[in-house]
Amino acid sequence: MSARVGVGYDSHRLVPDRPLILGGVEVPCELGLSGHSDADVLAHAITDAILGAAGAGDIGAHFPPTDERWLDADSIELLGEVLAKLGGRVVNVDATVICEAPPIAPHRAAIEQRLSEAVGAQVSLKATTNEGLGAIGRGEGIAAIAVALYEPDDGARPGTPPLPSSDE
Repeated sequence: MSARVGVGYDSHRLVPDRPLILGGVEVPCELGLSGHSDADVLAHAITDAILGAAGAGDIGAHFPPTDERWLDADSIELLGEVLAKLGGRVVNVDATVICEAPPIAPHRAAIEQRLSEAVGAQVSLKATTNEGLGAIGRGEGIAAIAVALYEPDDGARPGTPPLPSSDE
């Protein structure tokens, strides 16, 4: 089977009293992202891009926010679980973080390294603002978009891997 491409998107609201985790790296900021897990929008967008390329649904189907097992979960670990279930390999990922603050450039190398290690392939990261438009532009949240190129194992067929069992 040939390589397949997937796109992922995520956004979360900024709130006080939470750490800001982007791509598995804690970024110094007065606000963090609200969510059931660690709310890592970048890891979530990449996970969805990989799942999309594999034809395997989305992160919410595999790790529903209604399931207490995923409360405050490390999104890099969730990404690792998805990769282990899918098999195959990620060829590369290209991602963009969209936010007014904090600046991403000082953390880009650490985030790219952490994500590249997590997916086992090159991850390129860019950042932009929303030019003051909408909730993201008003600094109320952060969004991320990612594109992943994925090659299934030989003979693998796309489809949704089983959801995590309740006894895991």
